[in-house]
Amino acid sequence: MASKKFTLLFGFLSIFCIASFAQRNDAMTYWGDSSKIATKHMPQFNEFMNNQYPYPARPRDMWEIGASIGAPIILGDISPRVNLGGSVSIRKSLSHTLSIRANYIGSLNKGLDYRKRTAGPGAWGAYAGTVYMPNYYTRIHQGALDLVVSLNSLSHYRGNPKSNWYVFGGYSAIAADADVDALDGNNNTYNFAGINTAQKRGSIFNDLKTMLDGKYESNAPTLYGNRKNAGRYKDNWLIRHAASVGLGYAYKLNDRWNVGLEQRFTLTFDDEIDGVNAGRSNDILSFTAIRINRNIGSAAKRVQPLWWINPNNYLYNELNSPRHMKLPNPVLPDADGDGITDQFDLEPNTPAGTAVDSRGVARDTDGDGIPDNRDKELLTASNCMPVNADGVGTCPEPACCKEIREKLESGEYGGGGRGRGDCGIGDLPSIQFRSNSATLSTAGKNMLNSVAEKVKGLPQCNIRVIGYGAANKRAQQLSHDRVNAVIRYLVEKQGISENRFIFEYGQQGDANTVDLQGTTESGPNTVPAPHPNLRTRQ
Repeated sequence: MASKKFTLLFGFLSIFCIASFAQRNDAMTYWGDSSKIATKHMPQFNEFMNNQYPYPARPRDMWEIGASIGAPIILGDISPRVNLGGSVSIRKSLSHTLSIRANYIGSLNKGLDYRKRTAGPGAWGAYAGTVYMPNYYTRIHQGALDLVVSLNSLSHYRGNPKSNWYVFGGYSAIAADADVDALDGNNNTYNFAGINTAQKRGSIFNDLKTMLDGKYESNAPTLYGNRKNAGRYKDNWLIRHAASVGLGYAYKLNDRWNVGLEQRFTLTFDDEIDGVNAGRSNDILSFTAIRINRNIGSAAKRVQPLWWINPNNYLYNELNSPRHMKLPNPVLPDADGDGITDQFDLEPNTPAGTAVDSRGVARDTDGDGIPDNRDKELLTASNCMPVNADGVGTCPEPACCKEIREKLESGEYGGGGRGRGDCGIGDLPSIQFRSNSATLSTAGKNMLNSVAEKVKGLPQCNIRVIGYGAANKRAQQLSHDRVNAVIRYLVEKQGISENRFIFEYGQQGDANTVDLQGTTESGPNTVPAPHPNLRTRQ
């Protein structure tokens, strides 16, 4: 018998080794994977993905099946002897912490007392007038439904757990077949009076084992006579309600297999499971077992059982690398609108339209101490300094430059002269658009980038943006959209103040062209769309 027990135990341990080398089957949880979400949870999943609900949907998870082998004993009135038991189970999560498990447990239980007792009921009644030393052999079938509480699934400092500590409790139903060895092979009573109980306990047990034949031929006595008519012998089964409590530890080998240890105590509320009703306390079933468990279910549709998944994974992964969180666009204050945020602006009250450097300070090209927006001589030679309040140096104006300035002011070089608003910026390129389009091409953006450099260097210049197309309402609206696209690009991409532009559209001319002209005049920098229902999408 002993060799069979060791063989079974060796086989069970071999399964552990095989499991530890089993092929890994990843079953990671992904909050954005709809294939792992049950149909009933899809509304929540869709709301979450559309940022209408803050919590991800619960994924489908695998079931766990398990088996165990261990040592059962009965904690009762008679000294128990370690024997053999086993169980099978199936478990399903209710949450990351709670799960429910159904179990069948079968066990063989033996006991042998080292104390002498006076004759009792049933099989021991034959010892009237003498003494007996009780024993038992109880076969137990047990069904249990446990609520399991995982203690370490939730953690703020690590990912998924590698091990699982848990406690459990629940309802059990047991059927116990208790038999005793009261007669020898000739159906005669044993001479227990000849056993010397003054010697060491081990010697007492040796003497008893030599005396007894181990056939357990008699039903164990019962105080109330309420055994059921079933079992090896007539009227030999006790059917009882019970409660189970216990604790366990499981270690994950991979995403499919885990092994562990578990201790279960079953409170039978009965004192006859060990064949003796001494009236002192009810018998308790103890089962210490080694377990092996496997997760079942498709890894393509289910994640691991939830007690192996830290529910904080989504939260911390999202904080570390946001993929779903709605992050607001940063708003950086720029009180003077010069393109340099107040945090870095060394001159936070620069007048509108003034060209500034990377520190927000008004640009002074010639370094004469007069900002370009007030400097009437942008490039004063160093030998002509100091300058006056207008930035004009002490050197007389060269004859050639004076002649050019006078001709520009008189309008001889075209553009109407300074008197008619020319600011001296020169010719600016025309921007071409594709037919029926108000979207700037790459070539158009490159032209506007070069225009921006000139405009920034001449802060006294405003820019007239002229769009053509007056044939009908659609052409007028398209002209408006194209002018607006040019101004928006120079304002938003190049940082030029919007009040430096004059908005003109619907003029006679090439409908696919927008012209730019420098001027000292001012005018509206934006106008309402003439026909909003025909507005072109940018």
